[in-house]
Amino acid sequence: MRRGALLLQKKDKQTTGVIGLDAVIDGGYPRGSVVIVTGSPLSGIEHIARQFWRVEGEGGVYLMIDGDVEEGMVDSRNLNPDALPEYYRGKRIVVDSLSSVILNSGIDDAIQCLLLARKEASREDSTIMFLLYNNIHKPEDENRIFRIADVVLELKVVTFATEVERQLAVHKLRQGNVPKRLIPFNITDKGIELSTTSRVV
Repeated sequence: MRRGALLLQKKDKQTTGVIGLDAVIDGGYPRGSVVIVTGSPLSGIEHIARQFWRVEGEGGVYLMIDGDVEEGMVDSRNLNPDALPEYYRGKRIVVDSLSSVILNSGIDDAIQCLLLARKEASREDSTIMFLLYNNIHKPEDENRIFRIADVVLELKVVTFATEVERQLAVHKLRQGNVPKRLIPFNITDKGIELSTTSRVV
């Protein structure tokens, strides 16, 4: 019985692709969810997105709106927000970024994009991740976004004297316990790796 419950819990989660993060959020992202990852362009949010997308064993798609389109990504720079769902494929979907949708099309179109993503994720049992850059949107717009999301992660860059520390905060986690601590992480040639130490929020 206990083993079956564990298997069921694992089946209902989707690995993040980030070393140490699955354990922090009770086994991974909930399947059928919309994930918002927020932070500055220097915080590492693009790494967390790529690591999620590149997990082997499950198909996925990376819709690139902001930057250079790498091999395997979908060039979405000229797509309208309502056209994005046509390109959702597989169980791991990344939209990079929701910030560009807001700046190009407005907050109402961005909210509609999120609502459509929630329906798609629920129907297909997939996980759809949106990147959101901080300090460029209105607080009231961010609040609307966070209310819709099932998971909200924030990557921070903090300076202590001569040391730069990067920290991950979990602000929202559907059907899970939200950690009370900030988790330091490193950016290596393999991407993001969480540290074993943490700081109280």
